[in-house]
Formats: sequence, structure tokens, C-alpha cells
Amino acid sequence: MFSKFLASAAVVGLSAGMAMADYAITILHTNDFHARFEPISRFDSGCGAEDNAEGKCFGGSARLVTAIETARARATNSILVDGGDQFQGSLFYTYYKGKVAAEMMNKMGYDAMTVGNHEFDDGPEVLRGFASAIEFPILMSNADISGEPLLKDVIQKSVVIEKGGERIGLIGLTPQDTDELASPGPNVIFTDPSDAVQAEVDKLTADGINKIIVLSHSGYGVDQAVAANTTGVDVIVGGHSNSLLSNVQSRAVGPYPTMVGDTAIVQAYAYGKFLGELNVVFDDEGVVTSAVGEPILLDRFVDEDDTTVARVTELAEPLDEIRNRVVAAAEAPIEGDRSVCRVQECPMGNLVADAMLERVRDQGIQVAFANSGGIRASMDGGEVTMGEVMTVLPFQNTLSTFQARGQVLIDALENGVSQVEEVAGRFPQVAGMTFTWDPAAEPGSRIVSVTVGGEPIDPEATYGIVTNNYVRNGGDGYRMFASEAMDVYDFGPDLADVLAEYMAEIGPVNPQVEGRITQN
Repeated sequence: MFSKFLASAAVVGLSAGMAMADYAITILHTNDFHARFEPISRFDSGCGAEDNAEGKCFGGSARLVTAIETARARATNSILVDGGDQFQGSLFYTYYKGKVAAEMMNKMGYDAMTVGNHEFDDGPEVLRGFASAIEFPILMSNADISGEPLLKDVIQKSVVIEKGGERIGLIGLTPQDTDELASPGPNVIFTDPSDAVQAEVDKLTADGINKIIVLSHSGYGVDQAVAANTTGVDVIVGGHSNSLLSNVQSRAVGPYPTMVGDTAIVQAYAYGKFLGELNVVFDDEGVVTSAVGEPILLDRFVDEDDTTVARVTELAEPLDEIRNRVVAAAEAPIEGDRSVCRVQECPMGNLVADAMLERVRDQGIQVAFANSGGIRASMDGGEVTMGEVMTVLPFQNTLSTFQARGQVLIDALENGVSQVEEVAGRFPQVAGMTFTWDPAAEPGSRIVSVTVGGEPIDPEATYGIVTNNYVRNGGDGYRMFASEAMDVYDFGPDLADVLAEYMAEIGPVNPQVEGRITQN
């Protein structure tokens, strides 16, 4: 079994004397690309042409094309797969929806992808258009789509592809709580991931398939649980948690691959910054005897493909006027990384919450409540363009105001800190209030104290609250805002516009962590 091998020794030993029946394949993979067709900065936001020329940028479709071609050239057999969330994250998606993602993925020759939760951001109709445009299968095993006419004939639970004379089974997974995270509509019913995977494994095995790969947009933790709870899965290509798995990168959250039993789990961070490259050897029984590799950093040492650069530049022309407009300034970089904002108070969270509250304070609103999953990037210091603002807040959410009892706010905070271990996007950033929570307590009983306007919260009093329309309508588990809110208005200005105007009004911004959120 794989666990008896050291990774480096496995490669040397097997390459020196590989049995004729052994089968080697390289799995190239991406996940959570989020419409980053252009190069990105070290903050995962836009990176200008001058910085790119100076070698300061990462990723972008043009580098990804080169990296894929180079990796394929050194592989005996290879497949290219995606772990979901191609949608959402830049003006390219705002303007083109899924059309550019489909074009670029077709160009790169993907073999399959799974459905991410953000593929549902604009409902089944946009996902249907994307699925109809791509030239490879899109997969999702843990959802009943039989009642959704737009999707039932374009998404499969699993698929069998052939590479190098061998058949390989691919299974898709999407988050079980996608109905809370996006807008799939009432006709898509999500189910348990382990049960769904095992059901597809059993079907594939009955068909004689003994090499099975799961494309899972479910998060590193869920992937480990699926590996432990199922039999017959050889590799899980992950996504959703934006986890960097690596044996050399200092920020890695686990090894590449992470082994659970005989299942190899891989993930390659996000935003096209890395191309995952896992080299797997199977014996003639379909057992993994070696699984080694490392994500490839797409930095200045990876050349950009000229044809792709030209095409992305052409596609960007309608967007330039919007995003190049300087709207504000920052005194210093503003931390908005998901690894920070989804577990604690962060500067970008404070800035966004302050902007929301200031916009509606004269309406009697006392508290701003922002889900950290809606904050998608940091900002560097200096001039701030509208494009940078929209990279931080890409979802076109509107301000929502409403009234609710103090107990509803407490319940909302409990929801917000209930999945910190999973680095979930529901973690709240706040203004006009403070709270203390206990990470050692059980979810649902973690909130220790809350103040509003400097006074202890009264569970029976009514408070004015501002959030975004996604959260107010129950997104990220905030069902209490959907069911208990009073005097609701969901149609305020776009959150990105609110942030840009607030930053311009107060001058160069430099938000700090202020003790709004503390741990017991």
C-alpha cells in the first residue's frame, strides 16, 4: 500500500523497474479559478501591465496555457480536470458570465470539471449556457436535478474517459449546502457527498472500472471525510476551501498529496496561481502504488502564451473604462485574505462593514453585518481603481436594511462562528457592534457576549441592521434573517459602489483591527 512508501523512494523505485502491467498517468488540475483570466498580484487581485512586465504577477490564462502544454509534454498519459468555481470573481464574469470560462477551458482541452457552488450564482439558466458551450463533461453526483429541466440533460453524476488504453472513472461533487451558498433554485436537491460518491463508485466498479478519480468542490475537510467513508476512490481532486497543499510552500495547509488510507487528495490553492501536477502509478489491479507531485507556481518563470494574451486583451476592452477608473486611495495594503477574514476580525472586513453602516446610518440603522465569504481579495496601497474594488466585492450584491430583535442578531452571530474550523464564508465582519466568542464551545453556543453601540445587547429589543441581499435572504446559513426580519428593503445600491464612494469620501483609508471581534 502507498502508506509504506516514501514519496521520493516510490518514484525512483517504480521508474527503475515498472512492471509491464503498471499504468502511469499525470493528473493536471485547477480549482477555484474565479474568472482570473488576467494575471493577479500577490494579493490575488488585479496586476497591471507594468508590474507584469517587471515579473511581479502570477497566473492568468496565458501562463496557464503554457504550463499545461509543458506538463503534457513531459507526461506519458495525462488528464486535465477542474475542481469547480470557474464562475465569479472579476469583471470578466460580471460582463460575460460563463462565456469566457467556456472558451478558455475548451482552448486548454479540459477533460472534465465538477460543478462548484459559484456555478449556481446566477441560477440554473447561466449554468445551462456554460454547460452547453463546453466541450467536455461537467459532473455533480450529490444532487438530484431530475426536476430542473435546464440542467437534467447537461450534467452527469460520473463519466468514463479513456487515456492510454485504460478507462478512468470521474465523479463530481459540489457542496451539500450549495442551496445556502448560491442560487440553484428549488428544483436542485443536494445530498450527502460520501453516499453519492460510493453509489457512483459501485456503478463504475460493476462496469469494470478500477481507476476512479473524484472531482470534489467540497473542501479539504470534506474530502478527507469522503476518503475515509468510502471504498474504491483512488484520487480526490479538491476545491472550495482554496487549500494550498504542497511539500515545499510555507503556507501549505497539508502535504501534496494528502493520503487518507489509499486515497490521494490534492488541491492547488485558487485563482490560477498554481497548476496541480500529480503523477500516479496504478498496478494491474487498479491499486495506487505511487502518487507524487507538486503544484506548479505560475510566476514570472512561466512564459505567457502570446495568442492567449491577445485574446484576453481583446475580451478586456469593454471592461477597461470601468475598472481603470481611480476611485480612492489606501495608505497601506488592506488585508482581506480569506484565511484571515473567515476566522477573525480583519481590516477589509471592518472597512466594508463601516461603509455599509455609514451609507444607511441616517435611516436609523445601528449595526452592519457582512459575511466574509463576500470579501474576495486584499488591496495593495496607493491608488485604488474600481476594478480593484470589484475584485474585493464581485458579487453585485445590494444593500439590504431591516429590523430584527436582539435575539435574532445573537442567533446570526452563532451561525457566523459555527463553521470556523472549516474556514467557512459565513464568518461575520461587523460595525456598530462587538462580540466575544469561545472557539472551544460547541457550535450554537459559542457567543459569549454582544454589545451594540457600547451597551449589552437586549434580546427583546429591536435593532436596525444592514447587510447584503444575499445574507438577508438566508445565504451562508443566515436563515434567521430571511424568516425573522421586519421592514425589509433589499434593493439598495450595489455594495461595490458603496465601498468605492465611502473610500473616496474619507480620504486615503487605513483600516485596522480594533477589537470588534474577540475570543474568550
